[in-house]
Amino acid sequence: MPKYIIERNIPDAGNIPATDLQQISQKSCCVLKEMGPGIQWLESFVTADKIYCIYIAENEEAIKTHAEQGGFPANSIAEIKTIIDPTTAE
Repeated sequence: MPKYIIERNIPDAGNIPATDLQQISQKSCCVLKEMGPGIQWLESFVTADKIYCIYIAENEEAIKTHAEQGGFPANSIAEIKTIIDPTTAE
């Protein structure tokens, strides 16, 4: 399945309390469970005003459905074509 990066614009995201992040994560997992095996959340990165999420999904529409059902913004969705890291230079 394709891998995607989702950009979520959330003002002051970097100051969201851990308890709120836990609730948001629980909501996401509940929606994912209802959607079935065609979508999987891998990890997210919280910055000052955005959250970047990495998902595996059958298609971009699944990402949009998850965002709508969970009440999460999905301001940008891009399919990851290749992953590089320092070992790519070797």
